[in-house]
Amino acid sequence: MQQWRKSSYSGGVNDEHCVELARLAPGVGIGLRDSKDLGAGHLTLSVAQFVDVIEQIKQTADR
Repeated sequence: MQQWRKSSYSGGVNDEHCVELARLAPGVGIGLRDSKDLGAGHLTLSVAQFVDVIEQIKQTADR
Protein backbone atom coordinates (compact mmCIF):
# COMPACT_ATOMS: atom_id res chain seq x y z
CA MET A 1 0.00 0.00 0.00
CA GLN A 2 1.36 3.41 -0.94
CA GLN A 3 1.76 6.19 1.58
CA TRP A 4 0.36 9.51 0.46
CA ARG A 5 1.99 12.72 1.62
CA LYS A 6 0.69 16.24 1.41
CA SER A 7 2.67 18.74 -0.61
CA SER A 8 4.50 21.31 1.49
CA TYR A 9 3.10 23.93 -0.89
CA SER A 10 -0.52 22.99 -0.23
CA GLY A 11 -2.56 25.58 1.54
CA GLY A 12 -4.46 28.68 0.54
CA VAL A 13 -7.48 30.17 2.21
CA ASN A 14 -9.04 27.49 4.42
CA ASP A 15 -6.45 25.02 3.08
CA GLU A 16 -8.43 24.58 -0.17
CA HIS A 17 -5.38 23.76 -2.31
CA CYS A 18 -4.36 20.30 -1.15
CA VAL A 19 -2.26 18.05 -3.34
CA GLU A 20 -0.93 14.70 -2.19
CA LEU A 21 1.56 12.42 -3.88
CA ALA A 22 2.78 8.87 -3.46
CA ARG A 23 5.24 6.53 -5.08
CA LEU A 24 3.09 3.78 -6.54
CA ALA A 25 4.08 0.14 -7.03
CA PRO A 26 7.57 -0.39 -8.49
CA GLY A 27 7.60 0.51 -12.17
CA VAL A 28 4.20 2.25 -12.02
CA GLY A 29 5.29 5.79 -11.17
CA ILE A 30 4.01 8.65 -9.05
CA GLY A 31 0.39 9.22 -8.03
CA LEU A 32 -1.07 12.72 -7.59
CA ARG A 33 -4.45 13.36 -6.00
CA ASP A 34 -6.67 16.03 -4.48
CA SER A 35 -6.76 15.37 -0.73
CA LYS A 36 -10.16 17.06 -0.53
CA ASP A 37 -11.71 14.55 -2.97
CA LEU A 38 -10.14 11.12 -2.42
CA GLY A 39 -13.00 9.42 -4.22
CA ALA A 40 -11.98 11.09 -7.47
CA GLY A 41 -8.97 8.79 -7.77
CA HIS A 42 -5.49 9.90 -8.75
CA LEU A 43 -3.40 10.84 -11.73
CA THR A 44 -0.57 8.40 -12.48
CA LEU A 45 2.64 9.80 -13.95
CA SER A 46 5.90 8.09 -14.79
CA VAL A 47 8.87 9.41 -12.84
CA ALA A 48 10.06 11.22 -16.00
CA GLN A 49 6.62 12.83 -16.48
CA PHE A 50 6.56 13.89 -12.84
CA VAL A 51 9.99 15.52 -13.17
CA ASP A 52 8.79 17.34 -16.31
CA VAL A 53 5.70 18.65 -14.49
CA ILE A 54 7.82 19.94 -11.60
CA GLU A 55 10.22 21.66 -14.02
CA GLN A 56 7.31 23.31 -15.84
CA ILE A 57 5.87 24.54 -12.54
CA LYS A 58 9.26 25.98 -11.55
CA GLN A 59 9.60 27.77 -14.89
CA THR A 60 6.11 29.23 -14.55
CA ALA A 61 6.82 30.39 -10.99
CA ASP A 62 10.03 32.12 -12.10
CA ARG A 63 8.19 34.34 -14.61
